[in-house]
Amino acid sequence: MQPRQVFSAYPQSEHRARRLRERRHCIACGVPCATEEIAGGLRYRCPACGATQYRNPAPAVAVLIADRNRFVLGRRQSRSLGHGLWCLPCGYIEYEEDHLSAAVREVREETALEVRIDSILSVVTNYLQPEIHSLVTVLAASVTGGELQAGDGLTEVRWFTYTGQFPDMAFAADTHIISRFFETNLRGAPVDPVYARPGAAHD
Repeated sequence: MQPRQVFSAYPQSEHRARRLRERRHCIACGVPCATEEIAGGLRYRCPACGATQYRNPAPAVAVLIADRNRFVLGRRQSRSLGHGLWCLPCGYIEYEEDHLSAAVREVREETALEVRIDSILSVVTNYLQPEIHSLVTVLAASVTGGELQAGDGLTEVRWFTYTGQFPDMAFAADTHIISRFFETNLRGAPVDPVYARPGAAHD
């Protein structure tokens, strides 16, 4: 199975059209910005002071918690993108935290499990909606404690046995990485052990 690392849920032409309709104000002087093609991309440039605003994808993590031939999925709440559908435990990285600590935190918040991060499985670009682009570090993890129960953003969490069949999934990237993990014995790249477990000393 060949790796895939770019996933789009909508045509890229729609993203460009949406960006051209957007209006933003200059963060330096407050004047309405114009949308221009600059350095190969659409940027917001202030006609008054010349400041350019750059819009970047949001960094996030997704965690494949595996136990032999089983893995954990959660069903997303109604207020979430892809509500009612299933996904790996996931979330955005806070400004003050590293990606490994973010993964441990998101798993704890969403599943009540404590995990050790074992490896980096992939890095994925997700074009989810014209206004939501994420760059996701996908990590493998093992359970070290806790009892599985639905937490933040989820209505249900379950262990699934890998058969090649999936429930209705929120993100194509999750389906792909789970399949690659089990079908190719994917182990990924090693991680910094200092940050790979909850409660580790980070100084």
